[in-house]
Amino acid sequence: MKRVGFVVNPIAGLGGRVGLKGTDGVADEALAAGAEPVAGPRAIAFLTSFERLRTKDPTIDIEWLTCRGTMGSESLEAAGVPRDRIRIVCSPPRETSSRDTEGWVRRAIAEGADLLVFCGGDGTARDVATAARDRVPILGIPAGVKMHSGVFAVSPAAAAEILVAYVRGQVHVGSAETLDLDEEAYRRGEWKIRLFGTVKTLVEPHLVQAGKMMVAEVSEDSVRAELADHFREIFEREPDTLFLLGPGSTVDGIARACGLEKTLLGIDAVLGGRTISTDVNEKQLLALLEHHPRAKVVVSPIGGQGFILGRGNLQLSPEVLRRIGTRNVLVVATPGKLAATPVLRIDTGDEALDEEFRKKEYLFVVVGYRTTKLHPLGSVTSGVLP
Repeated sequence: MKRVGFVVNPIAGLGGRVGLKGTDGVADEALAAGAEPVAGPRAIAFLTSFERLRTKDPTIDIEWLTCRGTMGSESLEAAGVPRDRIRIVCSPPRETSSRDTEGWVRRAIAEGADLLVFCGGDGTARDVATAARDRVPILGIPAGVKMHSGVFAVSPAAAAEILVAYVRGQVHVGSAETLDLDEEAYRRGEWKIRLFGTVKTLVEPHLVQAGKMMVAEVSEDSVRAELADHFREIFEREPDTLFLLGPGSTVDGIARACGLEKTLLGIDAVLGGRTISTDVNEKQLLALLEHHPRAKVVVSPIGGQGFILGRGNLQLSPEVLRRIGTRNVLVVATPGKLAATPVLRIDTGDEALDEEFRKKEYLFVVVGYRTTKLHPLGSVTSGVLP
């Protein structure tokens, strides 16, 4: 029997849809703006997938070492995990903090945890890694606004597959980088990412995401000019279409070359060749779509990881994307960035919507003036399990 530590950061991801670009220090503000819990449902999705796999293989036996309440036991019980397989090792206060996460790590390791599984974002990964001190491997269930560290599974379902493979001895332990973004600077539109160090994690190249990759282009200016010309034509050809420009340096460079006002790390609305709203959240996006039902989204993949939806742009919620339509999601990347991105990934938090994207198998990616490249979509599950 394996002993697996399990913890949930209950406030992880709260700031995403309301446009706060993180949750550190702004959880109350996010809740006041109408944010709904993200981490709990993602944790339950992971556990439900794991339980489904476990029932097919009676040799899989796990004791979960967790916290009472929203930091663990509630999700385990909601997913139908047998109570005799749940051991409470700590009872955090109602309002939790990073200290409670770190305390759980120390307690779980003292109780013999073979692996630590956490549900949260990069801040949670940092807290778990700091307290674990490489004594046991860690695995992340993605639930934050931003996840650049290389310890996260690509989805809750993928985390369940990895855990089953780990129990069976089918994956090995390796090292990955833990990264975190300065959220205060991020909200000001500044990109300040920090490497905290390396940590032990489970290595499975299809189901564990890579750390964020910064791709340098030799001819970045010329490529950006080409892409700007391409989108300038689209904006002129479709003056009545609302274009929602996603975050990131690629889209930001295109917008600025077109003379558009753009926030580097926000989502901005363009209509008739001019910016009509900047840094919009989910509620504002839905209001815009009421007045402008013809709309398209322009996004760029995270370098190396390949995510085009579900990382850093949670304002594009499943409801927003369904109103726009999957066929109206435009992907753009420089050739060098795309070459360093083996597959494109989708993780909206809505399995039916994700599957609608994945059924396409490939997406066209704009890589230059009137130039597109067909690029594969990756699955959130793989052939790890027989």
